[in-house]
Amino acid sequence: MKATGIVRRIDDLGRVVIPKEIRRTLHLKEGEPLEIFTEGGGEVVFKKYSPVGEISPFADQYAESIYRTMGIPTVICDKDVVVSAFGVSKRELVEKPLSNDTVKVLESKNGYVGGGDDPRGEIELVSGSGRVISCLSPILSDGSSIGAVVTLRREVGEVPDETEVKVLKTAADFLSRRIDF
Repeated sequence: MKATGIVRRIDDLGRVVIPKEIRRTLHLKEGEPLEIFTEGGGEVVFKKYSPVGEISPFADQYAESIYRTMGIPTVICDKDVVVSAFGVSKRELVEKPLSNDTVKVLESKNGYVGGGDDPRGEIELVSGSGRVISCLSPILSDGSSIGAVVTLRREVGEVPDETEVKVLKTAADFLSRRIDF
């Protein structure tokens, strides 16, 4: 654990303020859910809650099914990191933070289809990974984007076909319903 040197007191309602600098660094927004863990020695740990992370075993199976059926590397991510990957090295992507461009696409809630005339150009899934997004379909919950189902480009200049786009939209819709269930 990394010490920050910041000390806060618990108020009379049991609240603790998380300093703005830490919220900014961790991309915590007002109303964002946090999980609370306790560890030995009286430690309390706050962790960003990920509904997509909660269904990661299921997400793994879904990503594997898409990869085996379509032969396209498939990734499922939450708003911050890759949760599962198939068709690429898991060590290379899983638990790695998404690139800023990927986060912007997620926040737009519109999805992304690579190639063609998209003004955003190529979008790398994880900065420095060299893995470029072919197609991304957001996983929505209560109108907010909480993650995405993503296929990765296999070759330079490859453009996703209509079937790939529809499969990803179906997968994202299914996972959305699974999470909201």
